[in-house]
Parts: sequence; structure tokens; C-alpha cells
Amino acid sequence: MKRLVSLMLITMLITTFVAPLASAEEKTGVDLVDNASSAILIERDTGTVLYEKNSSEQLPPASMTKIMTMLLIMEAVDQGKIKMNEKVRTSEHAASMGGSQIFLEPGEEMTTEEMLKGIAIGSGNDASVAMAEKIAGSEEAFVEMMNKKAKELGLKDTVFKNTTGLPVDDHFSTAHDMAIMAKELLKYEMITKFTGTYEAYLRENTDKKFWLVNTNKLVRFYPGVDGLKTGFTREAKYCLTATAEKDGMRVIAVIFGAPTSKDRNAQVTKMLDYAFSQYKTHPMFERNFSLGKATVSKGAKKQVEALTSEPISLLTKKGESVEKVKKEITLKKDLKAPIKKGDKIGTLKLVKDGKTIVKSPLVAKENVKEASWWQLYKRSFGMFTKTGE
Repeated sequence: MKRLVSLMLITMLITTFVAPLASAEEKTGVDLVDNASSAILIERDTGTVLYEKNSSEQLPPASMTKIMTMLLIMEAVDQGKIKMNEKVRTSEHAASMGGSQIFLEPGEEMTTEEMLKGIAIGSGNDASVAMAEKIAGSEEAFVEMMNKKAKELGLKDTVFKNTTGLPVDDHFSTAHDMAIMAKELLKYEMITKFTGTYEAYLRENTDKKFWLVNTNKLVRFYPGVDGLKTGFTREAKYCLTATAEKDGMRVIAVIFGAPTSKDRNAQVTKMLDYAFSQYKTHPMFERNFSLGKATVSKGAKKQVEALTSEPISLLTKKGESVEKVKKEITLKKDLKAPIKKGDKIGTLKLVKDGKTIVKSPLVAKENVKEASWWQLYKRSFGMFTKTGE
């Protein structure tokens, strides 16, 4: 009976939220960006597109590439593969990177946290490569991970050739794809501790004390901006993926190919102003909120909790009326051990008038190993009675 309950479709009425937007493709009817190659503006929780211009045009992303680099670093931390206080050694290859850098020397060690500061605040190419080598063994292997993650996110117009964004042939992305990567990165709330810092220091207690100043000046000059990453090369021109939060709503704005940093910041500011003046979000679930338990076949534990993989909200135009929305939770019926923390084990949908307006994966709270032969033996005789063991 418990198995049937844990796997059945659960539908509940939610009566305290406002009706969502008609569709993600709804046109704004306003021209927010007139001096850049492409742009997009989305609401973080729902992914709803609030504005776009040439958002599928393949363009060089420059150092915005590091959004994917930071995403894989945060995933590795979340999964316990590396720790924030773990020392990372700099190779000859990492130290040889040109462009923006924190001037790591071959053999120099910094913690993961210090390397993240160097990447997020100072756009350190050397720190990016050092972290790539730590996680994947080589930069080339890490780039493979980057492209694999892009495919997992459904990004069809992104190809990475390095971890830094330094100019190279066939390394490209789009405003749309960059916004999705930023949305994914922002699941890890700790990241804004780094990307939202305007200035910091590395090697503080040495004679090589190094001052970091955030290349994203909006962190200092636009209230609520706390990330994410700038980019500039002669080919790419001035680029920026920015995020800001106000009154509980977080949005992401992306600009490719602005002629100057002043133009880049001005146009991102216009997008942010538009979002906060016209829209409102209604939070429902925080990330890692438990929405049930799924049964695991032949696992050391019989069940695993299903958690939200991201914050869940409804988005409306300001002043819209209250409507009823259904919540539908589906848990997988064929889960077999082993299961890794973060594996998709179900789906949450918000439905209005028969139309899905929010769809988000539910993930495993923890690892579940395969049951030992002794556990399976005891269960077969009904001797194993404690749920979840």
C-alpha cells in the first residue's frame, strides 16, 4: 500500500497564487536593446522569456564561458567531489594562460574558494584552468564535461572549446543558452557570495597580496545585482550575463556584442528596470523542498526523498487576478539502486486550465546504495521492518 501511495499521481489545488503569463513567447512590444547583437531577459524561477532580440544567434561568449565553468565547479562541490577548503595546485599549463588572470605561479596552491573568487570576481583564466584540471584531470576532459552538460540542459546552439572564453574557432553560444546556464548556476545560492562581491583580496597574508575588482560594475551601482559574468574580446565585443533580485523576484539579463562597456551596462539596466516594473513572482517552493518519497528497488534504503531541484514560483504581470492552479507530482515507478544524490526521480508540474505552466525535475535527496545480500534475505522473510533502512 505504501508503495502505491508513494508512486501515485498527487493532485492538489492551490488557491492563493496569481494567474501566470499566457506563454513564455509573449512579446513585450517594447524595444529595450538597440545597440547590441543579441539579448534576452528571463525570470529565473519559471524561465519565462520577458524580452528577447536575436536570442538564438550563435556568437562568441568570451569570458561568459566561465558561467559553465563555475556551474561544474559548484556541482562538484554539491556532490562532495571537492571541498571549498580543499587545496588546488596550479599546473604549468594553467599558469601559462593569458588574458584576465590572478597570476598563479606553477606549483602554487589555493583553496577551491579562493579559486572561485579569482574566477567570479577577477575572471581569472588561470584559475579556471586550474579548477578544470582538479575536477576532470585535464582541461580537455573538463571541456568534454562542459559540452555534455550543455546537451543535458537542451542547449543546441552552444559549443565549448576551452574553459575560459579566450578566442578560438568554433567556440560559441547564444543569449538564450547563456540565460539557461545562468539559471542552472543560480540553483547554487552560494555562487552569488562570489559573483556579487565587488572587491576582495587573494594572498592576503603574503607580500603578494592581490586586489580583485569585479568586472561587473552593476554589482556596485544597481541595487539587487549580484552576478554573474562579464565578457570581452575584440571579436565578441562587450558581453554580460547579469542577475538581480528585488521583492522576491530574480531575473537574468544577457547581452552579446555591445560596442562599449557603458552601452552594455546601460542596456542591461533597461532590461532589469523593465522586469521589476512590470512583473511579479509568487514563490511556492524553495530549492531542496521535500515533495514525497519514491520507492527504491533493491536499495540499502527502501525509499528516497524527492526534492525540488530549483526554486519554484509563479510569474504574473503586476496587478493580475488570483486564479486556481493544480500541483501534480509524479514519482518514477522503476527506481533501482544505486541512486546518486541529485538524480532525477520525478517531476513537478503546475497546471492551469489543463495547460502545464511550470515543469521541474524532482531529485534524490541522497545516495542510495544497493542492498546487501543479507538485507535482501531478511526482507524476503519479512524480518526487515524499519521503513527506509
